[in-house]
Amino acid sequence: MKLQFISFLLGLLAAVAAMAETEQPITLKTQTGEIAGTLIMPDVISPVPVVLIIAGSGPTDRDGNNPAMKNNSLKMLSTELAKNGIASVRYDKRGIAISQKAGMTEADLRFETYIEDVIDWVELLKQDKKFNQIVIIGHSEGSLIGMIASQEKQVAKFVSIAGVGQAADKTIREQLKAAPPSVLEQCSPILDELVKGNKVENVPEMFYSLFRPSVQPYMISWFKYDPQIEMAKLKKPTLILQGTTDIQVSVEDAKRLQTANPDAKMVLIEGMNHILKNAEADRMKNIQTYSQPDLPVNTELVEVISNFINSK
Repeated sequence: MKLQFISFLLGLLAAVAAMAETEQPITLKTQTGEIAGTLIMPDVISPVPVVLIIAGSGPTDRDGNNPAMKNNSLKMLSTELAKNGIASVRYDKRGIAISQKAGMTEADLRFETYIEDVIDWVELLKQDKKFNQIVIIGHSEGSLIGMIASQEKQVAKFVSIAGVGQAADKTIREQLKAAPPSVLEQCSPILDELVKGNKVENVPEMFYSLFRPSVQPYMISWFKYDPQIEMAKLKKPTLILQGTTDIQVSVEDAKRLQTANPDAKMVLIEGMNHILKNAEADRMKNIQTYSQPDLPVNTELVEVISNFINSK
């Protein structure tokens, strides 16, 4: 009887192991250094779909974390997709975390640099026979980067999560409205010049951190891209996802993107916030989830993405 039980237990453990995904490092070589990533392969027969996950702005790493807050959102998303037979690559953007050495000076960095990195990742994945289609998932600022890179023919599908629906300069203007009126009055002429592609030399000291000379070339390159225009260029299956309790990006942004590309599918996920977790609309309670790395990502998010990728 004991032998039968042991045999049963070993068989059960083997079955569980068979369902487990495998994780391994993957590297993209660039002229300024290596960009480090993580490849997760589902334990199913290849070839399989692979998603390239692009993190949002700032010092956000491949897992969705930054030095101030750890939430593991993108790491969890990758793991859940693997359970649905989907491989994934997530990476530290150049200059961030393990990709620190691939960083550039602020004055040399351009928005196009991030786009080119994504295209290079796509080329790398295209050469791997383990994958039968390449899908890009862009989160937050990664949405705009992803939708531009997804115009490449090698990309089969595109998924936007919490993507902003208007040009960055307009978003900055809206944010500045929360300050006294004089702030927007002084910043608007600076933004106007940057939108035209002109640098601004005499920046008021109080706005220097936002418009310092070294960051202006990046802002000029960033402001050139309107998410609605770029979304309209996509002639492939596209999914737009937006949480209803996101305090950083609004449902209106998702609607703008969907209006720009009526063929795209839009799904509003009730109760999901900016970091893909279930959260209340209350700002303080919402922000608390940004530092809860064990809180799982929204299950509907995983289901909708998996069905979209696995559909013919």
